[in-house]
Order: sequence, then structure tokens, then C-alpha cells
Amino acid sequence: MSVNVLYAGNEKLWPVYEVALAQALAEHGLDATLSCDLPPAQVDYIVYAPNGKVQDFAPFTGAKAVLGLWAGVEKVVGNPTLTQPYTRMVDDGLTEGMTEWVTGQVLRHHLGLDRYIHRTDPIWHQPAPPLARDRTVAVLGLGALGSAAAQALRALNFKVCGWSRRPKDIAGIDCHSGDEGLRTVLAQAEIVVLLLPKTQATENILNAERLGWLPKGAVIINPGRGPLIDDQALLAALDSGQVAHATLDVFRVEPLPDDHPFWTHPNVTVTPHIAADTRPSSAARVVAENIRRSEAGEPLLHLVDRDAGY
Repeated sequence: MSVNVLYAGNEKLWPVYEVALAQALAEHGLDATLSCDLPPAQVDYIVYAPNGKVQDFAPFTGAKAVLGLWAGVEKVVGNPTLTQPYTRMVDDGLTEGMTEWVTGQVLRHHLGLDRYIHRTDPIWHQPAPPLARDRTVAVLGLGALGSAAAQALRALNFKVCGWSRRPKDIAGIDCHSGDEGLRTVLAQAEIVVLLLPKTQATENILNAERLGWLPKGAVIINPGRGPLIDDQALLAALDSGQVAHATLDVFRVEPLPDDHPFWTHPNVTVTPHIAADTRPSSAARVVAENIRRSEAGEPLLHLVDRDAGY
């Protein structure tokens, strides 16, 4: 049986995805027509990214699923025209990319490398950093990306504690949940990594009060979602020394406006949403597997819970 698959992602990436999807679908023995321009009534599956041209899903009356290419879902999950099942992207390329970025930034701050990279005067004698076993790193968000990052940091011998909205049990990680759990985790965190989804419950999760729970001089690393942090509260904490540095990869408005104080603050590092990106080759395999599962009557992988928002 043939299926019609509409690519509705970034149009510039269509030539790459056309090849990757065709190969992945063929490996599953699926006979598929791939296109970035199909009549809506003929579409069986939509391969989707929010920066694509499809924003109204109502005409796709026969679509069996919308298969997202992004890990984040906040830009689509509230779309009232989206009545089809929606899956988010969880794949090894995203996970590996995020883990590499997180461990790199944690090691940068753990080892105090900025003092050497940015020095202007001769400096020779500096105290050695503590060993990883003597440094506590907190990971907020223990989903696929958060748990992978936490386990990688634990493999480097950091003391890793984690927090999630729902209870989790991850080998080697001191896992907490709930309001008291969040305070317990933040109170011991010398470095905090934010990998939570953006929901009503997580917006501004690091506000002025919670930033105050951190040990003085803690470091914030946010490759998750910009709205997880109250920007003004963070700037105040940086100015007071409560937070020593913030390395931020995501922001409330992207690209980050030229006049935003994060650009010029001496204790903020801005990276342009590069911590993890969807790799077409690995993402295509996830998409193809979900189409195979749907056609076989099996449950879809990574199905989004609309009520929970992720």
C-alpha cells in the first residue's frame, strides 16, 4: 500500500530531507510518494516543523499523523486546527548533540577556563579547580535529553542531582520532583542545566525567589527554553553576584534582539540556539519508523500529550 507524505518543514532543507526520507522509508519497505506540495485531501502523513509553510491543519482531513521534526512543541501544540495525533522529535542525533554541548559548557565552567581564555594581564598562579566528584551539577528536566546529559555528567564523576515534574528513577542520579524537591536540588547546585519543556508550569521556573535558593556564585546553563528563566530576575542575580555566570542558548525572542542586555553583560555568554539541532539523516529514520508503526496499527513513538503540553 502506498502512502503520501507531505514535507512541511523548512523549505531550504527539502532537498536534503527528500533524500533522507526516501532512503529511510525504503529501508522499512514502505511505498511512499514524497513531496513538499500535495493536495491536502491526498496527504496521509505530514512531516512538520513550525518554520514551514503549513500552519492550518484543517484541510488535511485524511492525515493519520503529524510528525514533528523539532523536540519542542510549544509553537504547535496549542494550534486549534491540529486535531491529528502529533509526535515530537526524539532521536539519537538530537540527544548526542545536546549532550556534547551540555558537557562542554559544564566542563568550561567547572574548570574555570574563561579566566585563561579572556585574560588581558599575565596570570600564572591560579588555584586548581575541584575534581568533578566534588562538584554538584543539577539538571532540571529528566526527559530524553535531560537524562542523557545527566548520565554523561555522572560518567565524568560529577555529583548529579535531577528534578522533573513527575518522579523519575535514573541510575546514578539523585532524582527529585515536586516543589520541595526543586528547592532541595537548587540549594546544592553549583551548576544548573535547564532542559525542561516550556509549559505553563515551567515558565519562569527560575524566578527571583528560586535563584535565591542557589548557593552564591552558582552558574546557570540554559539550552532548554528561553521562558524557563525570568530575564530580569536573572540579570539582578548576576549583578548581585548571586549567579556568577549564565550561558544561554535559548531566549524568549529569537534571534535575541540587538539591544537586549544579555549581549553586553560581562557575565553572560550568548550562543545562537545551537545546542542541539535536528539531523535529517537520523530524524528521517524516526519519521519512517512512526509511519511504519502507524501503517501496522502499532502505537506511535513520542506522541505528545496535549494536556501536559509535551
